[in-house]
Amino acid sequence: MPLFQKAVFQTTVARLQDLPADSQAEIAFAGRSNSGKSSAINALANHTRLAFVSRTPGRTQHINYFRIEAGKYLVDLPGYGFAKAPEEIRSQWEGLLAPYLRYREALCGLVLIMDSRHPLTELDLQMLGWFAPTGKPIHVLLSKADKLTRQQQDLAAREVAQVLATTGGRCTWQLFSSLRKWGIVQAEAVLAGWLGLRVKEAAAAPANSPGARTAHRKRAAIGWSARSAAGSKPQKKPPAKGGSRGQDMP
Repeated sequence: MPLFQKAVFQTTVARLQDLPADSQAEIAFAGRSNSGKSSAINALANHTRLAFVSRTPGRTQHINYFRIEAGKYLVDLPGYGFAKAPEEIRSQWEGLLAPYLRYREALCGLVLIMDSRHPLTELDLQMLGWFAPTGKPIHVLLSKADKLTRQQQDLAAREVAQVLATTGGRCTWQLFSSLRKWGIVQAEAVLAGWLGLRVKEAAAAPANSPGARTAHRKRAAIGWSARSAAGSKPQKKPPAKGGSRGQDMP
């Protein structure tokens, strides 16, 4: 079962003084509108409409809390930078988001979702600027990676890695696709560590690996190699040429 599958909607907050008092640890998800933020939350929770509440009228300007277990939450922040939003609403977002990111004691890390086709917008950099000085970890999900070629994925990843290295913060990144389910195990391992939760599945690939597609192909190769070894064991024959290298295939 995915680590966050038991997540349920808890409350919507419009003022900082109304943030849950029982929160011991929470992870915030932030991202530009249409970056795939809600889809990323839903994919991690293995739920098609968990974060749907943040899209309903009247809630897009608010902070939405999803309870994982007692005192531990996933937090869906308002999508920022939507071109059609009035200036008054944009100012309200900034007045809510900046203090929350800088001063919320229970906040143990930020997941910043960037569209891998258009990463590092001015508002993405502003979000990094707000949060990096806290010294808390930041994990960047380069969403919609399935829409890029492998070469484009590598270029986007290198660009983001170079910028994150200059922030002075504790930053990691990975490629991600809610549609193809790429990178879910990787992200789950990172977030579980922040919340002090135990990951029951096998250890995930490092957060800065090339992406979920590589991890998926590697698992397939390992499975093939294991079947080959099992089939050859009773005959005590040497492995077929190249078979022993299946585990190292990308």
